[in-house]
Amino acid sequence: MSEVKFANPAPLGLMGFGMTTVLLNLHNAGFFPLQSMLLSMGLFYGGVAQVIAGIMEFRKGNTFGTTAFTSYGLFWISLASLIVIPELGWVSPPAEIAMAAYLVMWGIFTAFMFVATLKLNRALQVVFLSLAVLFFLLAVAEFVAPIKVIAGYEGIFCGLSAMYAACALVLNEVYERTVLPI
Repeated sequence: MSEVKFANPAPLGLMGFGMTTVLLNLHNAGFFPLQSMLLSMGLFYGGVAQVIAGIMEFRKGNTFGTTAFTSYGLFWISLASLIVIPELGWVSPPAEIAMAAYLVMWGIFTAFMFVATLKLNRALQVVFLSLAVLFFLLAVAEFVAPIKVIAGYEGIFCGLSAMYAACALVLNEVYERTVLPI
């Protein structure tokens, strides 16, 4: 009996992360207000799709992929919840210091994950380094509002880099050669 071959879930996770990150950071850069489109993308494509990709990475035995996709998927779900739950009147929104602490914790986690990418490909190194910088910029922006626009542009770069990595993985597999270097 032949061994079952599983698809690579990384492009799904990277694209879910990348597209959602670009859209959120277009908002942070001031291009449009926070609306249901962002929350829906955060919950479903950034959140649920990445959690699914993380579970699929678990099945493949990939600890890095499992940890990254599941964690960032749950990040998106928690971020959307931080916005929606106060709007429902269940609890008050987080204080600036609490939100900054939340973002710093994600920055520390991402910096740790960046170190792991040093044994992986350059595309993932760019994604994780730019994401760590983004989290720390967003933490500072809780107290220095103009930094949010800078973070927005940096976040657009981060999201586009994840989208590039996803596209490269798909195209390179489909064409069975390096179409886009990673």
